[in-house]
Amino acid sequence: MSAKDLLKLIRVKQYTKNVFVFAAFIFYVKGWSSHGAFQAALMAFFAMCCASSATYIINDIYDIEKDRNHPVKKNRPLPSGRIPISLALALALALLVSALAIAYFTNLPTLEGILFYLGVQVLYNLWLRNKSVADVACIALGFVTRVIIGALAINAQVSGWILLCTATLALMLGFGKRRHEYILMGDDKQHSRKSLAEYTHQALDALVVFSATCAALTYSVYSIESPTARAYPGLILTTPFVVYGIARYLVIVFGSGESGEPESLVLRDPHLILTFVGFGAAAAMGLTNVPLPFLYR
Repeated sequence: MSAKDLLKLIRVKQYTKNVFVFAAFIFYVKGWSSHGAFQAALMAFFAMCCASSATYIINDIYDIEKDRNHPVKKNRPLPSGRIPISLALALALALLVSALAIAYFTNLPTLEGILFYLGVQVLYNLWLRNKSVADVACIALGFVTRVIIGALAINAQVSGWILLCTATLALMLGFGKRRHEYILMGDDKQHSRKSLAEYTHQALDALVVFSATCAALTYSVYSIESPTARAYPGLILTTPFVVYGIARYLVIVFGSGESGEPESLVLRDPHLILTFVGFGAAAAMGLTNVPLPFLYR
């Protein structure tokens, strides 16, 4: 077993999903000035990393036979046999205990949020993963839960709009990933994932576009009408970057089709990297009340 295999097993690349934990800290009006808020958000992030890695490992163990017949997943550490199941189980247990311990020492609501996330993952693996739309909706709920956990960690309140933004963005990424797998597996799709048999190519195309449109619209409304946006009107400067990023993702999905691993795509596409940098700069400007005389207050 190599260190590279270990990192693949715990899905370090997937940790980019857990940055949603920081959404409440970044966009909560009092977040940056609250004493200890960043430390609490950081602890929640580490708890989510441990919890998500534990669920990935358990999911890999559960799917080991199916993954051995998958053209890509068969090369993962468990299906390939490079890491024994007994070691993977021990690691999953250690990560699970670590997640609960970190969440407990953050605060009780954070622990409850982590337990809810784990409960959703159990439902997903035992039942919902086999149902079309419900499988992606469950993944989206996981992203929303991350935002809520981040808010619970710092005792903050978040706008319903940001929860909708998170959900619709996650749906877009999820349906894009399903579309990629649907095309990749061809006639063998039902053997890889039961829910794929219930989809059609046209339905997945429509669901990607539908969720992308909802994501762009909900974020646009959030950047104008949310409590944070009312306190910091400059937040609207981030909207063009979000819309551009979504449009770029659609070009990739329907052009090259490289949407199988969104977390890798973000780190590989220059347009998306610049979009994230631009979004960060615009958010910093908007949330520090940089004078923008052309905006109505």
